[in-house]
Amino acid sequence: MPGSCDVVVVGGGQAGLAVGYYLRRAGLEYVILDAQSQPGGAWRHGWDSLRLFSPAPYSPLPGWGMPSQDGEDFPSAGHVVDYLRAYEQRYDLAVRRPVRVREVRAAGARLAVQTDAGTWSARYVISATGTWQCPYLPDVPGREDFGGRQLHTVDYASPLEFRGQRVVIVGGGNSGAQILADVSRVAEVTWVTRRPPRFMPDNVDGRVLFDVATRTAAGAAGGVSDLGDIVMVPSVRDARERGVLHARAMFARLDAHGVWWADGTGQPCDAVIWCTGFRPELAHLAPLLPRWRQGVAPTDGTRSVDESRLYLLGYGDWTGSASATLVGAGRTARARATVADISARLAG
Repeated sequence: MPGSCDVVVVGGGQAGLAVGYYLRRAGLEYVILDAQSQPGGAWRHGWDSLRLFSPAPYSPLPGWGMPSQDGEDFPSAGHVVDYLRAYEQRYDLAVRRPVRVREVRAAGARLAVQTDAGTWSARYVISATGTWQCPYLPDVPGREDFGGRQLHTVDYASPLEFRGQRVVIVGGGNSGAQILADVSRVAEVTWVTRRPPRFMPDNVDGRVLFDVATRTAAGAAGGVSDLGDIVMVPSVRDARERGVLHARAMFARLDAHGVWWADGTGQPCDAVIWCTGFRPELAHLAPLLPRWRQGVAPTDGTRSVDESRLYLLGYGDWTGSASATLVGAGRTARARATVADISARLAG
């Protein structure tokens, strides 16, 4: 039931569980409010062939490593969901679900967390809602006129529904490359990106990325972005061997039948898959973040600059190096910027 506690965590995915581990270890009164009906966070909604970028031993949350998945070098999304469920049970984390947070407001010396199950009162709030619920679609002329099917990464499940069709895939990141590799097995695919895709060397996966992110967090030169954007997981390497890993420049507009480039050339298609990324899910924090509507949520570490009792965790590098990854979320949760900082402020 709603009540008062030291810390309310909004979101029960990988970042919420990681910070829950350290809150429990610090002996703080806390609750994790998760809008999902089951454990697993955004991993519950990934497409069928989605894989981690690194082997299981290199993708742990704090305290307990992810078990390996039999026969798989890169674990599936389902394996990650099973791990998060077991992790939550292993540490008896105080998760309440399904509870949807509608708004977080200042209430005197505390913060009021208003939900569909009542209002919690907290001294501090950690928002860990991620980005999956806020897909981004670019404002391309003619998008509303297109007569075929349009879907975002969040809507994609399997290539079978595109068998025999002409599909345009938009986006030069990992999602675009992996979905291209998937769909190109059963459909005629055109890959479109705003800039030429940058592929990482074949021997670079999550293990190397973690090491680089660790050095970046320590202030060393040379970040993950210097290596490229796309991890060459087995499915993407296979697409390269099949000769389909080629991208065209971004088209200028759509019409009812397909896409058109600035030089006047066009291409009919049956579907467009927008692998164009996400935005932070922060609508529940609007009363505390006056600059959020302009796309800005400045932080000092993970602490909000606009509201010092609010922390933002797991949204990307601006809330900690590699904080949107499993291992990065744990490191950022433990860091002085989050649980250690809250503990010190409560003791003071």
